[in-house]
Amino acid sequence: MKPTKAALTGLLALTAALAAGHLVAAFVDPAASPYLAVGNAAIDLTPSWLKDFAVTTFGTADKLVLLTGMAVVLAAIGVAAGLASRNSPTPGTVVAVVLGGVGLGAVLTRSDVGQLAVLAPIASAATGVYVFRYLHREAEESESRRSFLITAGLAVAAGTAGQLFGTRTDVEGSRQAIGDITAKTKAPAIPPNADFARDGTPTFITSADDFYRIDTALSVPRLRAEEWALRIHGMVDRPAVLTFDEIRKRDLVEETITLTCVSNEIGGPYISTANFIGVKIGDVLREAGVQAGADQLFSTSDDGFTAGSPLDYVLEKGLIAIGMNGKPLPAEHGFPARLVVPGLYGYVSATKWVTDLNVTTFEKEQGYWIPRGWATRAPIKTSSRIDRPKRMGKVQGRTTIAGTAWAQPKGVAKVEVRIDGGPWQETELGADVSDSTWRMWKIDLDLGRGSHTAECRATDKSGFTQDQARLDPVPDGATGWHSVTFTVE
Repeated sequence: MKPTKAALTGLLALTAALAAGHLVAAFVDPAASPYLAVGNAAIDLTPSWLKDFAVTTFGTADKLVLLTGMAVVLAAIGVAAGLASRNSPTPGTVVAVVLGGVGLGAVLTRSDVGQLAVLAPIASAATGVYVFRYLHREAEESESRRSFLITAGLAVAAGTAGQLFGTRTDVEGSRQAIGDITAKTKAPAIPPNADFARDGTPTFITSADDFYRIDTALSVPRLRAEEWALRIHGMVDRPAVLTFDEIRKRDLVEETITLTCVSNEIGGPYISTANFIGVKIGDVLREAGVQAGADQLFSTSDDGFTAGSPLDYVLEKGLIAIGMNGKPLPAEHGFPARLVVPGLYGYVSATKWVTDLNVTTFEKEQGYWIPRGWATRAPIKTSSRIDRPKRMGKVQGRTTIAGTAWAQPKGVAKVEVRIDGGPWQETELGADVSDSTWRMWKIDLDLGRGSHTAECRATDKSGFTQDQARLDPVPDGATGWHSVTFTVE
């Protein structure tokens, strides 16, 4: 067999195998797609330092980079398998079986898929073996390209059909049927001077489209509110299951809350604020009757992610949110429901697509990130950043330095700026909306022409000023003063 045709044989067989698995997964469980299952397994097995590197380097595109890298590696394997099988189909057959086994193993490790999920990797392996041997035989018997073109077309059709059927759950239709969500107790109106957006800070309220998103899901869970339910169990006297309608019929509250990701580097973008609408976790758990000795609320997402939150803190401040900025939660941000707990980093407090609340102890259960080296309890650290001017930016005339500070749930008391290591100067603060939200600041300075470096630091209402020592996010959040070097022309 010619090398080109041999390589194409391996590549098409691999493509057909993945497409078949994706198609079958669409009917049994989209997360059972071998491609996605292996990707999710790779995320679970990746060491923390590499995950931190991926988030820092690629941001919210880290999962796209992973999937693209997997595609490149698999394509190389397919080509290599084809070239190794120029004289016999055995090497390619073995590769197909091994890859099928890897996919099966990945699916079996997923706690968020049902028993029928194994059908997807089995179909993938069977298709890979059959298509490879079929194309190998056709290539040896004929120089016609017809078989290759037909196989390529079928693989593309199967993959496309799998994607279409896999997204057939009408999440958007479910959201639209809910309509606007109105709270009985509304959050105070945001004052017009709460931000300095004209001077370079973010707007005080972050739109859903701009709200940061960091999670472990390769594919967004697709849940309908009509079929969703939240189980409450563990160390409670009266276990319960709440439907979406039951939560919505309660007295909903609206709170303006800033969420912060523990992966945020000093000066990083992974912080946003929204008006969340829902019910107090404390009200729900007290109805269930929390038993003595419990110290953790262990939450589980539909995609298998878990988080452990300090129970006493959650009872006071936690929210089961079903709305965001007056609308149902977007699918990417946890629809139909998620947890929101101000003052704790998201990895221990902000479970999206939440389906299970287990009242337990830290001794019995560990959340997803804890065995991976992150701290069990993760209060948000007092911090600040400079939003304007940008790093290596150019400024003309009078210089405005503006930025954002946060210290949930203590609140920000002041922010200071210094230029080129000089004396600290206190900035003008935006309106103090809530201790659970960020606070904007700015200062106007007359600086000489040339290069300058600005640094900022925040002090919270307890009197604590953020640490100068520069530390990485692991294990409980970054510290350090943010600095920006710019040029005045």
